[in-house]
Amino acid sequence: MPSVCPKCGAALLENASSCPQCDLLAQQQQQHPIRKKLGVLGPVGAAIWKFKTFALIALSKGKLLLLGLTKISTLASMLLSMGLYWSLYGWRFAVGFVLSIYVHEMGHVAALARYGIAATAPMFIPGFGAVVRLKAYPANPGEDARVGLAGPIWGFGAALVALGVYIATDSGIWRALAQTGAWINLFNLIPIWQLDGGRGFRALTRQQRIMATGVALVLWAVTSETVLLLISLGGIYRFFTHDAPEQPDNVALFQYVGLLAALSAIYGYTVAR
Repeated sequence: MPSVCPKCGAALLENASSCPQCDLLAQQQQQHPIRKKLGVLGPVGAAIWKFKTFALIALSKGKLLLLGLTKISTLASMLLSMGLYWSLYGWRFAVGFVLSIYVHEMGHVAALARYGIAATAPMFIPGFGAVVRLKAYPANPGEDARVGLAGPIWGFGAALVALGVYIATDSGIWRALAQTGAWINLFNLIPIWQLDGGRGFRALTRQQRIMATGVALVLWAVTSETVLLLISLGGIYRFFTHDAPEQPDNVALFQYVGLLAALSAIYGYTVAR
């Protein structure tokens, strides 16, 4: 009868001094710690690559924000606005509030640059916010909507950062900045005149305007926040204007409705606290 390995039961060749199967298993077990370490490099490498992507995006946005501060007119008007808010609410709120407005305006600048539209650096008007003057107009309602909504999108980012710091530190000043930033950007979404919401509505069909208005009404019913009622009334008014396009713009609708929900959530959370 052929001999068998007493450990694994595998058949052994005649006169075999050891079991090939057991030898292979022992070799794999010896290499296992090294292979395990090498195997970790795959997920780690993927995580590093993803972090690199996010880091590059953050650096590009940061570079743009710093570039805007090199303009004397922007920096001087910012300091004037800070002085006004400092006298009313203290220096910490003044600095944070003006910087959040600056981030909002640089969202417009970034979108304009993406479409190759020349524009001025943000100019602050103490007590009224800031403006960016266009040297050319967007080519179509879709571009205009994206330029208009880019400001509240970046402004939402600033409010979200303030909310995160408030949750981490329980500091009242950060709560105030998150709440004020959310409210200001919601106000800009009123779909009338040259407000950002008015530009966003330019790309929406009548049916999409009804949908956006319906979301605003639901959020108003939940939060009882007056600015959401103003947004709803503006949406009803824009349903009867004659500037609605025939082709739907789902991206503009998603951005507009998403901003309504996200900003309302931040505002409602900070008010409840």
